[in-house]
Amino acid sequence: MDISFFSSNQSVHSVLIVEDEVELAQLQADYLRHAGFDTHIVHDGREVLPWLQAHPTDLILLDLMLPGIDGLMLCETIRREREVPIIMVSARVAEADRLLGLEIGADDYLCKPFSPREMVARVKTVLRRIAPKMGVNNVAGIKLDADTLKVSLGVREIRLTTVEFQLLQAMCSQPGKIFSRSQLMDKIYQDQRIVSDRTIDGHIKKLRKKLTKLLPERELINSVYGAGYSFEF
Repeated sequence: MDISFFSSNQSVHSVLIVEDEVELAQLQADYLRHAGFDTHIVHDGREVLPWLQAHPTDLILLDLMLPGIDGLMLCETIRREREVPIIMVSARVAEADRLLGLEIGADDYLCKPFSPREMVARVKTVLRRIAPKMGVNNVAGIKLDADTLKVSLGVREIRLTTVEFQLLQAMCSQPGKIFSRSQLMDKIYQDQRIVSDRTIDGHIKKLRKKLTKLLPERELINSVYGAGYSFEF
């Protein structure tokens, strides 16, 4: 099976594959990984919402027929809580089924059997289409509201101080980039006041503590010894 057709040098997005057919789910994951995506597989509809509460994701490949909770119900529930793009996957090819999936919030509809290459192309197309909506205010499902200084992931929500919000917003603008302390100072103290490195470190420490309420099992802000800090998801 040749999947070397796809390049893996694009920016990394995460895709949640919700599919009860084990072999098909693995095939989807293999092609997406070779295209440069991070993937996670869920086989039971009942596991989807708890997983989303604990993990950010950039796109969901959602099968229609699932054990536990079907894809249509999951799509409706997910769409009420977040704006993550959803591609519905189903063996139902009738126009009515496709329209129903799109009407309840799916961004695209993929009919089985499908070419894995088409699937990857559809994923890339949907992500490109919604990219303008997923700037600094929405990073991997984490929403930043500058008007209220609130940060949310699903139903979880925290409120930050102005400085904490500016720090997070700056790092989220370029996920993975290492920001030096001086760069962060410039972004949050535009009046050029003189502050020490310890001031930034103190704000980062408080910010990290608050972010654990969104994702208790993950460290979203990484320290890079001698260099600074980066936002990772």
